[in-house]
Amino acid sequence: MAELRNALRAEDVPHGAVPLVDDSARARAEYSTDASNYRVVPQVVVFPRETDEVLAALQVARTHRVPITARGGGTSIAGNSVGPGMVIDFSRHLNKILDLDPHARTARVQPGVIMSSLQQAGAAHGLRFGPDPSSQARATFGGMIGNNACGPHALSFGRTADNTGSLLVADGTGRVFEAGAGADALDQVPGLAALMTQYMALIRTEFGRFSRQVSGYSAEHLLPENGRDLAKFLVGSEGTLATVLEATVDLVEVPRDPVLLALGYPDMPSAADAVPAMLAHKPLAVEGLDAALVEVVRNHHGPAAVPDLPPGGGWLMVLVGGEDADSAMANARAVAADAGTKHTQVVPAGAEAQALWRIRADGAGLATRTAVGEPAWPGWEDAAVPPERLGTYLREFDALLKDYGASALPYGHFGDGCIHARIDLPLTDAQGPAIFRSFMLDAAALVASHGGSFSGEHGDGRARGELLPLMYSAEAIGMFAGIKALFDPEEHLNPGIIVKPAAVEADLRRPTARPLPLLPGSGFSFAHDGGDFTNAVHRCVGVAKCRADLPGSFMCPSYLATRNEKDSTRGRARVLQELATGELYSDFSAPQVHEALDLCLSCKACSRDCPVGVDMAQYKSEVLHRTYRGKRRPISHYALGWLPRWARIITAAPALTVLVNAALKRRPLAWLVQRGGGMDTRRSMPSFATQRTSRWWRRRSAGAGGSGGSGARPAVKVWVDSFSEHMDGAGARATLTVLEQAGYRVEMVGPGACCGLTYISTGQLDAARARLRRTMDVLGPIVASGVPVVGVEPSCTAALRSDLPDLFADDPRAHAIANGVYTLSELLTAEAPLGPADWEPPSLAGREIIAQPHCHQHAVMGYEADRALLTKAGARVRTMNTCCGLAGNFGMEVGHYEVSVKVAEHELLPALGEAGPDAVFLADGFSCRTQAQDLAGIGGVHLAQLLARP
Repeated sequence: MAELRNALRAEDVPHGAVPLVDDSARARAEYSTDASNYRVVPQVVVFPRETDEVLAALQVARTHRVPITARGGGTSIAGNSVGPGMVIDFSRHLNKILDLDPHARTARVQPGVIMSSLQQAGAAHGLRFGPDPSSQARATFGGMIGNNACGPHALSFGRTADNTGSLLVADGTGRVFEAGAGADALDQVPGLAALMTQYMALIRTEFGRFSRQVSGYSAEHLLPENGRDLAKFLVGSEGTLATVLEATVDLVEVPRDPVLLALGYPDMPSAADAVPAMLAHKPLAVEGLDAALVEVVRNHHGPAAVPDLPPGGGWLMVLVGGEDADSAMANARAVAADAGTKHTQVVPAGAEAQALWRIRADGAGLATRTAVGEPAWPGWEDAAVPPERLGTYLREFDALLKDYGASALPYGHFGDGCIHARIDLPLTDAQGPAIFRSFMLDAAALVASHGGSFSGEHGDGRARGELLPLMYSAEAIGMFAGIKALFDPEEHLNPGIIVKPAAVEADLRRPTARPLPLLPGSGFSFAHDGGDFTNAVHRCVGVAKCRADLPGSFMCPSYLATRNEKDSTRGRARVLQELATGELYSDFSAPQVHEALDLCLSCKACSRDCPVGVDMAQYKSEVLHRTYRGKRRPISHYALGWLPRWARIITAAPALTVLVNAALKRRPLAWLVQRGGGMDTRRSMPSFATQRTSRWWRRRSAGAGGSGGSGARPAVKVWVDSFSEHMDGAGARATLTVLEQAGYRVEMVGPGACCGLTYISTGQLDAARARLRRTMDVLGPIVASGVPVVGVEPSCTAALRSDLPDLFADDPRAHAIANGVYTLSELLTAEAPLGPADWEPPSLAGREIIAQPHCHQHAVMGYEADRALLTKAGARVRTMNTCCGLAGNFGMEVGHYEVSVKVAEHELLPALGEAGPDAVFLADGFSCRTQAQDLAGIGGVHLAQLLARP
């Protein structure tokens, strides 16, 4: 390790920064798996800053005979990017677009460049990289080159190999050369030309038979009739022959005004039967979707996420282009005429077409769970057959699944004959590995019988390498070994992949994990995961959407701030999965576990935005609970976790409140309180309300002759949380007022109802449960009577909607309360009689509003009702798409300030800085308003304050 650190000048890294060389147990756990079924713990993870450091690391590894695995976004589904030696992460530093030539239509990129970054850069010139895998927002070019990534548009633009001009690489001997095409291209690797001459006849018969034959080494590119293209040959070699240092790739014109065809069929095989006739029209993409997968999308994102589709049990989404909009429409109608179905829907370019196409994109992530929410595993993920064989293959594949009592949600690139299917094989059972192996062998035999490829775009990896003799002749397998010997004779580069592979069931991740059952009568129930913490954390299968900056997704703010795998939802899940495995550490109090969770904001965004529903806020709370239960806790757990208790004491008497507020405005005293309470001294101290909201309401009601109002008016109860009662009551007062103006008979919920949020976020779950039992005693009878309850603070409302029913899974009151508590916007936009009969929001025409949805609202309730109200009122709204950065106690605690500010700088602070002088900052969350006031000096208002009429 010392030699490696010296070679990379690791001592130059500032204190506290991500190290260039990391052999900690935590980092090794994070990089022990990718998006596959496999777990292989590396010795060390390296983060080179420049190409020379990559070469230095490779030299050290060769000297010490340490295996080398190159890694980008870590989204490999076949286990291509995990290895037992040195893992080199190119994504952190080597992620620059070195050149973009719009005239030559080429780009030169480092291997860590995320594909969507190049798409964004090319869009300014009307250009893009042709292939577009669903993981393009986090997949890197190094990984795409390693696997020969494709995506929907590969039908029209080709695979990554077809769009690669040249590669700067280092092979296993240390040779550094530029791989290109031409008569002398193979001379870069001594002996390669002679080997290809030896096997030329075999290559012409066994390789390049159809577009998605990705398995093995693509030797057809080395044939003289194909230009002896060494660069294209290396694409898809999965890092086993050379390490990519730079790539020059081709760009294509962005299609103009494509038309989308949605075509309905009785089932998926029938849809596949119709594909060959369409291909003559040269569509841009032909994608298949199963009805069960569409239903999963609808259940996950809501009915509005799935526009109307033609009748059918399976659909083809066909994208058709043309010289202009009219020709594209004419071409689409020609395709529809040959589609073999009367159930057609022609949608021109626009919002509706985007929404329909998004079903396919969303399905790619959601297929990681079955229609009933059970785990579905990769492995047989991207098999491909010639398109004319696809219908028959799908029927036989369905029969194979039935033989194993398994199910899948098939979808994929039907135009290329490539099918994606994750399968609910019993990998958690003792017999799981044997069943997995048997299925893989049978599935491979089936695909081979149709002249197909075990991999159509993800590579063979650990999942399919052993199966290659079922697809290729013994002579071809021998050729693979000969190629490997020329490029990497000592087998340093990604050993065990393609050549000399391990058994398909070796190194499976899930069977090694031990159960971590519930604490009796304590903690979360994890009812959605069979009452087992291990099942919960293994929801993460490495899709890595948490590493992407996507519109409409709040996940993952800490990763976007640090760009460190440790601070992604996936990285944390991997560390917790290792806790279940128990090899590197085995205790909830392990420092590796707490280091990984430290910068988690507990924003809950992953519970909504992660395709598999990982809820890292819940996992963090459970870990803190199990670590500190019955023990001394960090001081901030008492100072901030007990905030409702302190606030209640401080606001018991107005004179005391005035005294405390005055004291905390004195900086030396505030500094002492912050230091003693584990809070960052750069934060301001909040003020407490000199008049509790409940006192204000009682006096107001008494002055108005009672709060009951007309008995004919529908009743509603407003639940005023601790923040709105003791700290900032403006939103609660406005909520009470708006509901009265909307025609309700309004009452406040009586005392004793606390959501326990601050206790939950600090892992004091026994205390939270005690408070929630009292809350159920208060709210249970109200919701049982049919009276809706409206919450004021979104994080508290979310706690009752999400945490309460999980903490009390067996108490019907908890579920009734979760279904009976609403946000103000939800109630005001509901249909009568729940919603108001004839209320209209006041006009906000022309008002500029910067809206910061609270993360917990985004995650649990959603912001759609608020957006609808604001739109109806005529406001001009700019809505933030990520956390404000304070996140309750997180941003107040020592050690979190820098990340808290960095998160705010991602979107909130720029938006506030760009807003006009009369813009309104809208934030229902107390912490969101606090963050804006602290960092920008801008106060915020609650939605009710905007809607309340004078």
